[in-house]
Amino acid sequence: QVQLVESGGGLVQAGDSLGLSCTASGRTFSLNTMGWFRQAPGKEREFVALITWSGGGTYYADSVKGRFTISKDNAKNTVYLQMNSLKPEDAAIYYCAAGRVMMSDSSRYDYWGQGTQVTVSS
Repeated sequence: QVQLVESGGGLVQAGDSLGLSCTASGRTFSLNTMGWFRQAPGKEREFVALITWSGGGTYYADSVKGRFTISKDNAKNTVYLQMNSLKPEDAAIYYCAAGRVMMSDSSRYDYWGQGTQVTVSS
């Protein structure tokens, strides 16, 4: 089993920055990819960004490219999501997820965190 714990959500104004973190524990050696997803009220969960533990390859949703940066600290088993130039449409519950393949499809992720709320006021 793998446990994921997110932190860092909060309330910010449009244009502000916010950082999220996700720390993994347990049988993490079986995992290759960490992803961030988000879900706004009344909407489906959508992919935000991913990063691989080994090579550090990254991939972003078009809606956040150039504004969000995903990074990792292997020693701490922690993945970060730095969000800049936040927009009201970025408001959602943000989830980190762990999986074995480098894909943006949420169904390919095996473990999920509890989520952290990001609210962006206009």
